[in-house]
Amino acid sequence: MSRTILFNKPHGVLSQFTDGQARATLSDYIDVPKVYAAGRLDRDSEGLLILTDDGQLQARIAHPKYKAAKTYLVQVEGKPDAAAFAQLRGGVDLKDGRTRPAKVAAVAEPNWLWPRDPPVRVRKTVPDSWLELSITEGRNRQVRRMCAAVGHPCLRLIRVAVGDWSLDGLAPGTWRDA
Repeated sequence: MSRTILFNKPHGVLSQFTDGQARATLSDYIDVPKVYAAGRLDRDSEGLLILTDDGQLQARIAHPKYKAAKTYLVQVEGKPDAAAFAQLRGGVDLKDGRTRPAKVAAVAEPNWLWPRDPPVRVRKTVPDSWLELSITEGRNRQVRRMCAAVGHPCLRLIRVAVGDWSLDGLAPGTWRDA
């Protein structure tokens, strides 16, 4: 029987079990043999990471051909306007090609959100806002690059769902079986 784990990856943790540079990794939080991350979250991102020992499930989550939806809460600099939303919804031209269209909406800062360590840099002269953004591919730092490309650099990025799995009830650094 296969095993699937939902993990709330804290900021600063690598999405792998080993690292030659003494940085925080999954092994600092999860002591389960033979499970591997299905996809990645960069070190600066937080939130839902799925680990499994099922290679086919891993491929269905991580490979773009399966179009698994990944949903993020994104804190960005500035207040995106209708043109920025239209760009994100239509696909954004990046150096590695045009992205698939994203689903995006402005949202209020979640009241359940934990403080980030280290805190996000706040600039009194630059407002920030929150977006809920869903994509069906997973290029390297894609959400960050998409937001920057439409003029709103990402300050904080939290993956809240992958397909039907969600972050609900998982504190940072904790995990549960799916």
